[in-house]
Amino acid sequence: MVDGSQVQERCGLALLIFSHIIVCCVSLVFVANYRYAYAFSPPSFHVFYDPDRLYIAVTLVAAITLVSIVFLIARFSFGYFVSFYFYTMIVGYLWIECFTDLNYNHRLSAFSAAVSIVAFMLPALFVSSPVRQMFALSAESFDRLLILIFALGAATAALGAFYNFRIVTIENIYEYREKLDTPILVNYLQTIVSSTLLPFAFAGFVARKSNWHAVAILILLLLFYPITLTKITLFAPIWLVVMLLLSRLFPARTAVVISLFIPTLMGLVLLALFKLDGASYFVVVNFRMITIPSVAMDVYNDFFSKHQLTHFCHISLLRPILDCPYQEQLSLVLRKAYELGNFNGSLFVTEGLASVGPLLAPFTAFACGLVIALGNRLSANLPASFVLISSAILPQVLLNVPLSVAMLTHGMGLLFLLWYITPRSIFEHSDPTDD
Repeated sequence: MVDGSQVQERCGLALLIFSHIIVCCVSLVFVANYRYAYAFSPPSFHVFYDPDRLYIAVTLVAAITLVSIVFLIARFSFGYFVSFYFYTMIVGYLWIECFTDLNYNHRLSAFSAAVSIVAFMLPALFVSSPVRQMFALSAESFDRLLILIFALGAATAALGAFYNFRIVTIENIYEYREKLDTPILVNYLQTIVSSTLLPFAFAGFVARKSNWHAVAILILLLLFYPITLTKITLFAPIWLVVMLLLSRLFPARTAVVISLFIPTLMGLVLLALFKLDGASYFVVVNFRMITIPSVAMDVYNDFFSKHQLTHFCHISLLRPILDCPYQEQLSLVLRKAYELGNFNGSLFVTEGLASVGPLLAPFTAFACGLVIALGNRLSANLPASFVLISSAILPQVLLNVPLSVAMLTHGMGLLFLLWYITPRSIFEHSDPTDD
């Protein structure tokens, strides 16, 4: 039975989600209208706005807004975290495709996107029954594991610095990142450590109230920026602290929505108040973080409406055994076709559109949702705050890379295993997973 506090929380959550959708759409209008004035969105990104077509965009977004009711029903889980970020991406795409100048079957693609997000969310939100924990670390072994991860992170940072170490501004990272010359195995190790292992260790130290160790993790994470020159490593320490604060101040589901709503709203406010002085933040957050994943759906729809599908040959393990029409990574193929830079995309465009086309994309989205549901099951009975913090980086990763890359290269599969062996006993006095 739902009590008064739960009703109040759900009403607040509904209002927050609705406000977030409106802010995202307004942000896309700003992207379209200010791309020339602030030089952050070249015409090749195909983000436009036409008041004469506003009614179409509003109709589509209003329809997909009805789907958001599932976020009021579902309990928090890793799948909830990921699903809301993907849902925001789909809302953005449905808005963008109403105004784009790219020519493909827009009705089919919009329908495919809407059905795909529903198909993904069904398992990702509602499959969360716990897997019987046949092996769990003791509290002492868990503490030693956290120290071991810290040591591995420090060794990885030192190894990476041996090959590359350059402090550059965020505006110049793309120029210098192409010049990095790091062995592929070191690259993989750096990515797994920074995306998964160190955030997990940070969450673990916070749970164990080892505050100085947690601070050391943040400092170590920051050291990965001059080695990798990626925005994720630059902002990861700040993001982990933000997620920690949100988890302390709000229920986990509310924290997830706020983690996107407040940064997006701040971008609009800064751009409106300070014009050029606020454009840098708007570019990084509203454009790069929020808009680009939606743009990827627009561009991939256009490209694969005119070119052969990959049939999953973009997956490195399958490429040698499949007859692949593309000898380069999809990001490089799209770079040459649209001059967008290395344009990666989420599972909705790689495992979905690029592999099987818009008609079958909902089926692959459902299968990917089952993979995320496995993470739900392996993390069941862990506190919501621990899951939220330890996985804080991965929703951003999933917006920009295929699921296969997230599972292997970014270590999401390893995080699932770590959740499984984490002793639940150390959280006996922690706040329970919220509804």
